[in-house]
Amino acid sequence: MPKSFYSLSELETERSDARERYLEFLRVPAMSAGIYVLSPGEADPQSPHSEDELYLVVRGRGRIEVGPEERAVSSGVVIFVAAGVEHRFYEISEELVVLVFFAPAESP
Repeated sequence: MPKSFYSLSELETERSDARERYLEFLRVPAMSAGIYVLSPGEADPQSPHSEDELYLVVRGRGRIEVGPEERAVSSGVVIFVAAGVEHRFYEISEELVVLVFFAPAESP
């Protein structure tokens, strides 16, 4: 059974120690969740996923393109990306820390 509570600072430390952009911290059949971090100027290598996705920007600044739409993002912005839609963060000017939720759980 997965944990019920998580500390954002502990997740950030675990992700940093793993030296990965993305750290999945929750996986159940109906959803999965992770923390995703991009540094200023870094390219976002994502491609469309087969699951719906929800992002919550914890901190940082940049822009996101979702299909034909594009917007500035910063702390508190919530973004929905439907399954199969092209999307990417870009013009990252401050380290971007994002919580990511997939439904159902992201395919391996």
